Amino acid sequence: MQPFTTVTGPAAALPAANIDTDVIIPKQFLKGIDRSGLADATFHDLRFSAPGELRRDFVLNRPDWADARFLVVGPNFGCGSSREHAVWGLLQLGIRAIFGTSFAGIFADNAANNGLLLIDLPAETVAILAGRAADPARNRLTVDLPAETVTAADGTVFPFTIPALRKDALVRGRDAIGATLDHAAEIRAFEARHLAANPWLA
Repeated sequence: MQPFTTVTGPAAALPAANIDTDVIIPKQFLKGIDRSGLADATFHDLRFSAPGELRRDFVLNRPDWADARFLVVGPNFGCGSSREHAVWGLLQLGIRAIFGTSFAGIFADNAANNGLLLIDLPAETVAILAGRAADPARNRLTVDLPAETVTAADGTVFPFTIPALRKDALVRGRDAIGATLDHAAEIRAFEARHLAANPWLA
């Protein structure tokens, strides 16, 4: 999992409510046996009118947002099915953080387990960021996760909060297994004590 400390780049606005995982990764792209090759599948039906034909009016296809690192989204982003491919595809597309008022629960868990930062903000702040994201002259943001701030190009700072354990995992690039292995020595010591006290288990 890629660590997240400070990331700077353009933000793109996708303000519609209830963008679900089938919009993020349509079902026909779930046939692969690994996580690779999902960037072109992400938002496929919004980005392409036919194979290889880009919709020039879709924000992520426009030059000022082609290398977007952030999305500013409407409420309940990531609802629908539990497909983890949605998060994998967003990361492969280059998205590192998403700002919104609310996210679907399973999508949020998948994001946390794969290093995609979701930032919950008040509706007023999301509206301000969406306005900036829609303006190519103001769409660059910097997210400083250790400081828990989003800084706009003009220096305006928008604070946010994130649970301490999730923040630590993202900063260190540790998924749940990696976080558990931080305690490997303690786990082995417990196993040794437990087997010594209960030798028949061996």
